[in-house]
Amino acid sequence: MNTRNILKLIEYPKEGILSKSIFKDAKLDITLFCMAPKTDMREHTSSRQAVVQVLEGKGIFNLEGEDIVMEKGVIINMPKNALHSLKAEERTSFLLTLI
Repeated sequence: MNTRNILKLIEYPKEGILSKSIFKDAKLDITLFCMAPKTDMREHTSSRQAVVQVLEGKGIFNLEGEDIVMEKGVIINMPKNALHSLKAEERTSFLLTLI
């Protein structure tokens, strides 16, 4: 499939995180993440450069010690191997694009 309406794919779990692969090939990997309120992802790194695009909700994204407010429309550039974590304060969805 060459086109998708991302907003129609948003589906929130009762708790935790739901992820859906949107597109994947050798150079690009796009995943939709939907987080229940009060859900967090522990500190970790990514082996690839990434871009996070917040679709809706509110939370805090910590990138190498800097807190970034996650809200609709925010885009976060994340360097390869950057230490990061996040916490959804309310239902929050975002696209993670690994480059």
